[in-house]
Amino acid sequence: MLNINKIRNHFPSLEIKNSRGEKIIYLDGPGGTQVPNSVINAISNYYKTSNSNTHGSFITSNRTDKIMDETRENLSIFLGAQNKNSISIGHNMTTLSFSLVRAFSKIFKKNDEIIVTQLDHEANRGPWMSLKNYGIKINEIKLLKSGKLDYKDFESKINDKTRLVALGMSSNALGTVNDFKKIGNILKNHKSFFLLDAVHYAPHFLIDVKDINCDFLLCSSYKFYGPHLGFLYAKPGILDNLNTDRLIVQDQISPYRIETGTLNHAACAGASEAVKFIANFGKGENFRIKLKNAYKNIGKHEHSLASMLFNEINGLNNFKTVGLNFDSKQRAPTISIIHKKKDPKYVCNKLSEFNICAWDGHFYAKRAIECMGLEKKGGVTRLGISIYNTKDEIERTIKALSSI
Repeated sequence: MLNINKIRNHFPSLEIKNSRGEKIIYLDGPGGTQVPNSVINAISNYYKTSNSNTHGSFITSNRTDKIMDETRENLSIFLGAQNKNSISIGHNMTTLSFSLVRAFSKIFKKNDEIIVTQLDHEANRGPWMSLKNYGIKINEIKLLKSGKLDYKDFESKINDKTRLVALGMSSNALGTVNDFKKIGNILKNHKSFFLLDAVHYAPHFLIDVKDINCDFLLCSSYKFYGPHLGFLYAKPGILDNLNTDRLIVQDQISPYRIETGTLNHAACAGASEAVKFIANFGKGENFRIKLKNAYKNIGKHEHSLASMLFNEINGLNNFKTVGLNFDSKQRAPTISIIHKKKDPKYVCNKLSEFNICAWDGHFYAKRAIECMGLEKKGGVTRLGISIYNTKDEIERTIKALSSI
């Protein structure tokens, strides 16, 4: 059982108040979570004690080397990877995606095929769709009006020409958790690369890349209480066979061969600490087991609050929810809503008057919003639950929404 009041003490930004003395409510987590003191201190302490480039003979460089090794090690455990050499670091997930696309453009041939989905964030669509310029055919898995992907449509489109499938594990727009294991099982009978976007999934669910048997997985630490960084998992041996864009002075082996320039070492210290922060909410004899237990605890808390918010919103006269209900535990705690008369921007503006943070629009899942017929309405208002949210905040939010 999580002690939410104790957890909230880790986040200094939760103390912000408006002119009426109302504490801020962060329901904007799907766009980036708040950051705990331990992560802030890790970043600050790096500059105080370790600020240097890597691979030097002196103390601060040695400390930086250690921090970078620990970051890869902790992220590898976080993702259930084989080892730290499976983890590459980039500025963000989108940048890493484009780097992979450029590498694959050198080996894919005209009339090869790639599968993307209509549900995904554009960072897991746009880069791959740019391969149309090389004669690659792009197939889309259809999005059903329920908010789920059409898996029969996928089965009809996968074929011997399919070279790669790019799938989001969870939708940042609708909260749908995709059946990536089903897709993975189908791909066992095909010679296709399997790439997963875990940016929206990683804050809420434990990931095990070995169990999923994906070839690539990308995530971003600013979605799970860390700084802005992107991480790429690559199955051992694959990245070394890709001709990535890199300088001749760069380390030519995995995981470094896709990394460009000097990395943000301070942010890496923060990302490593963010993983440790999550693990602190679990118990077990090793780091991985602590993470597994922590996600179980976090999941219970987030699912409970999200279910409450979802059900209460559906009881309001002027609002309706978009997407799947919370009958299944395999549902991200992200709720998208539309007002019967007002556009999403208006709703967010009104919520801000109550010191409630929420996002409006398509959140770069533009294709999904189009397929749901919501683009001309301005998209949706999105509310997301994170570890620091409380029942009292949900009640305040419902009261605010009921006045709109």
